[in-house]
Amino acid sequence: MMQGPDIGKAIFEHTSDSHVIEWPFGLETHLPTNWVIFGINVSPTKHVIFMIIAACLVFLTIWYAGRQVERRHREGKAPHGFGAAVEAMVLFVRNDVAIANIGHDGEKFAPYILTLFFFILYCNLLGLLPWGATPTGNLAVTGALALTAFVTIEVSGFRALGPRGYLKTIVFVPPGMKGVGAVAMAFIMTPIEIIGKLVKPFALTLRLFANMTAGHFVILALLGLIFIFGSWLVAAGSVAFVTFMMLLELLVAFLQAYIFALLTSVFIGMMQHAH
Repeated sequence: MMQGPDIGKAIFEHTSDSHVIEWPFGLETHLPTNWVIFGINVSPTKHVIFMIIAACLVFLTIWYAGRQVERRHREGKAPHGFGAAVEAMVLFVRNDVAIANIGHDGEKFAPYILTLFFFILYCNLLGLLPWGATPTGNLAVTGALALTAFVTIEVSGFRALGPRGYLKTIVFVPPGMKGVGAVAMAFIMTPIEIIGKLVKPFALTLRLFANMTAGHFVILALLGLIFIFGSWLVAAGSVAFVTFMMLLELLVAFLQAYIFALLTSVFIGMMQHAH
């Protein structure tokens, strides 16, 4: 009896990280696995390569769009085309995401929020290309991005509030409460406040990872139905659903980049104005 392809294995191999990059026509690039520094293996993986590509694309996008906008301004004309599209996205993230949610100090954080948005967006979009990979479908990647957000939130909050003000975001006592009640409330609320600080980056990590991974699982599972049933009718239905899911994933790629940038801005603003 002829055994069909292992769809589950194919799905997990496609969505997981590895030291092999697949290309069309069965070609593969095997990445080095023996790069060791101070006893730590720092060999590049598929997701690392695609993150480097995403970072380069972010730089090229902003650089090229900036040159286009600057040239149009020198000519006394309004931006158009690619430069105008990128400028509109930059202004939206800067004004309606960073400044609107952080407050009067939002301009200082706008470059960081913009970097998050465009980097996550390109990481998401690269996974939609044939033989591409989605770095944001890796918990280590989303966790590292959330860690940068956590450090930014806490350090900026400490600088804005001062040592005493920052301590109040950890040891919480309701205004007007004194004596034994204040001590009891601080004893109860302090662990909750600490957990609340840790939950924010944890939620950012899981939200981005889960949304980017789930879509690829659904698309690959629908394609797997073609090989399982071997029917033209099933194949036509699978292709139709996959096309719909790919369009939906394109929307999700932009939406998740926006949500990560938005929530990071909201958390920074909450800490900046905790008083």
